Formats: sequence, structure tokens, C-alpha cells
Amino acid sequence: MEPLACAPSTSGTGRRARDLGIVVGRGATGPCNAITDVPGVRVGHATVRRPPGVHSGVTAVVPDGVGPDAPLPAGVFTGNGYGKLIGTTQLTELGALETPLLLTSTLSAFRVADALVGWMLERPGCDEVLSLNPVVGECNDGYLSDIRARPVHEEHVRAALDGAAGGPVAEGCVGAGTGTVALGFKAGIGTASRTLDLGGTHRTAGVLVQANFGGVLRVLGRTVTPGSVGLGADDPAPAAETGSCMIAVATDAPLDARQLTRLARRAVFALARTGAAYSHGSGDYAVAFGTRPGGTPVPDAELGPLFEAVLDGVEEAVLNSLLAATTTTGIRGRTAVALPADALLAALAAPAEPSALSAPSAPSVPSAPEGPPRPGGGPATLS
Repeated sequence: MEPLACAPSTSGTGRRARDLGIVVGRGATGPCNAITDVPGVRVGHATVRRPPGVHSGVTAVVPDGVGPDAPLPAGVFTGNGYGKLIGTTQLTELGALETPLLLTSTLSAFRVADALVGWMLERPGCDEVLSLNPVVGECNDGYLSDIRARPVHEEHVRAALDGAAGGPVAEGCVGAGTGTVALGFKAGIGTASRTLDLGGTHRTAGVLVQANFGGVLRVLGRTVTPGSVGLGADDPAPAAETGSCMIAVATDAPLDARQLTRLARRAVFALARTGAAYSHGSGDYAVAFGTRPGGTPVPDAELGPLFEAVLDGVEEAVLNSLLAATTTTGIRGRTAVALPADALLAALAAPAEPSALSAPSAPSVPSAPEGPPRPGGGPATLS
């Protein structure tokens, strides 16, 4: 199955890191620079927005053909386990993914899991299924959204699953990222991919993040705070000890569950590059799956380029989640301000402030290229 050709755009409302000349790592991206560049992987969103109090949703990462009778090899890694990742014990024990991976809001995760089970039982070949392990991750969007209302329902889950598609992926304030905040700014969903030669064969690794974690943003090694990009601090930020990040990793490289767990570890490690604090209340998880079960696994000694691809992809996906997001005012009048692209470029181009440790100067960043605004579209929005 050939990857889809993609226009140089996403479905988000903002620009992406590469649109600004911010390039992470040395590897080439896939045509969409998205997890959907991995053949057989689709993404769908359903956004639940009822201003001012509800900003939530669900995101579905859907590998073609996955099911209890056709599981995919998978691994999971927990950086900090303050979270409600449903399905993790069986996933860890068996190294097998039986369902799409869904992401949502913390208190909606259990309804989402139930809806996913119902959807799966209706799939062809599942008539006699008596056991199923739904995998649902979550982040706490309660800073901006009425999380106690548990606004994500079965119809939203089905809309995300049924609407999942290949090609460009909507980023920012969509689906499970509608109400999330990370690193001092409004965040959301972000994605990226890398292509590489692995054992003489062309392979792809793609990632998708639901960014909602604490810390201080770093871009190309430079610290970026709201103040450094000209924003005030009128609105309090979420408590430093709260926040989470869910990461999905997909690859068409032939890996076994143990190797995919090693890949998931690198995904969580990559959050440190962006300034993650891995605080007490942060649930930091990665689920990695392969789309080519069977075959001879890649020798461990040859996995280095794939590890690097995931590290770079996650770093870029987090930046994309921030740049695509829009300023949002939510419950109790709280506001999360978007990261302004032009001010970010100016901050990166400014001379680095002197440090007692004499840190190396930051990489040069090109000016943002001229171009038409990015188109919108993609996710379903339900009330």
C-alpha cells in the first residue's frame, strides 16, 4: 500500500514547525509528516465544544484490520504512571494490540472504552468474541473544560472511529486535544513522521501526541516562556505538578513486542527535549505498535536509526501541537494562550542570554517562509 500524497499543509488552524523553518533532526519526513504516513494507519477526531465550559473530544488511531483475531505486535512504556491508561496490563503481558488506540479526557475514558468495545463487537469476524482488551489513553483537560460533565459519549467515539482516514491529520485544538495545555501554552494534538533505511529496506515511523504536560518549553535547545514571546501572565497556568502526555507510535518495520517497548521508551524520553517536567501528577505514556506482524524482526543492533526517528518525531509533534493550537477561554474564565509563531521566531533569532555555564549558542532559525494560510477541515465537531 503506497503512502498517500499530501499537500504541504495540515488541517489545523496554525502553522507547523517546518513551515517556520524549525527542523528537528536530520531525517526525512513522510509525505504528510504524520502518523498516517505509516501504511495502514488512519486517524479520526470528534471534537466536543460547548463554550465556555466544555472543550473536549476523542481521537482515534486506527490500524487497518486490527482485532482480537488479528492483533498487532505492540509495546507500552510508562514514564510516570499517574494516569488511567485502560488496557495496559494485558498489552504489557501479551504484547498485542487488539483494538484501535483511543485518546480522550480523563473522566470520559471509561465511557470511551465501553463505546470502543461496542464498536469492535460489530466488526466483521467478531460475532463470537467473548474477550476484548480496549486500549484508551487520557489526559486531564479540566483546566479549560468541565471534566466532571464527562461530555464525550458513544456517538463521539463512533464518529471518530468511522471518520478515521489517511492523509493529513488535524492538529491543535481538535479531538482529544481540544482542551489540553502544555509547557505554558495552549496545546493539543500533534503528529510527525520519519522515513529511513532499515536493513536495506525503506521504513516509516510515525507518532501522534496528546500534549498536556507541565514544564518549560524548549525549542531547538532554547528556553521559551510566555514572557519571552511577549505574552503576559494575567491568567494562572495549570498547577506545575499536573499534566500528562499520551503518545502513539506506529511503524511498518518488522519488530516484536519487546522491540516495540524499546521504541515506546524513546517516545517518552523525547518529551525531555521539549522541556517536560515528568512531575508527580503527570501521566506520561507511549504505546508503540507495528503494522507488519510476523516475519523476522530487525536485529536489535540495527535499531538505532529507528530510535532516532522516534525521538525526533515526538519532539516535532509536540511543537506542532503548540503551533496549531488557538487561544482558548474555558471554564471559570480561564484562558490558555497559543504560542505565537512570529514571536517565537524572533525569540529564537535573538542572541542567547549569557549563562554561568557558557552554554553553546542556539541554532540559527530561518525566517518563516511566505505562503497561503493553511486550510481547515477534517474533524467532526459535535455538541
